[in-house]
Amino acid sequence: MSERVVVLEISGLEALHLAGIVGQFRDLLADSRAGEDPAVERLLPDAYPDDAAASREFRRLTGGDLLERRSQDVATVLHTLGLDGADLDPDATIAVALGETEALAWMRTLSALRLVMATRLGIQNDDDHDPEDPRYGVYDWIGYRLDGLVAALDRA
Repeated sequence: MSERVVVLEISGLEALHLAGIVGQFRDLLADSRAGEDPAVERLLPDAYPDDAAASREFRRLTGGDLLERRSQDVATVLHTLGLDGADLDPDATIAVALGETEALAWMRTLSALRLVMATRLGIQNDDDHDPEDPRYGVYDWIGYRLDGLVAALDRA
C-alpha cells in the first residue's frame, strides 16, 4: 500500500510569509531561554494541573525532547516549502506535495504556531481577540491553512 499524498496549493506570497513565520518559530525554539517564555511553556503539556511542582518536573524531564520534535517538524515544513534560495514569484501558485509524515509535521507546526501566537495575543477563547489587530489576521490565516490540511487528510 502506498503512502497517501496531500497536495497543498498556496500562492508564492503565502509561501514566503509562511516560511518567515516558521523561521521565527524555529528561532524561538532554538533560543536557550525559550523555556522561560510563556508561549513556549504553552507548547509543553501540563501533566499535573493540580500539582505545580510535579508539572515543572515533568516539563524539565520531557521538555527538551518535545521541543526537539517541534524543531524537526519545523525543518520538515521549511524543507517541503522548497524555498531554499529560490527566486519565487509572489503571484505564482505553488503545489506542495506532502506525504503523510510531512503532512503531520505541518499540522503539528501550524498548531504550535497558533498556540504561540494565541499566547502573544492573549487569546484564551474565540472571544479574546481584537479583529482590528492585524496579527489576528495572521493567526486566523494559519488556522485556515490548518483546517484545510486536516480536511485534505480526511479525504485522502
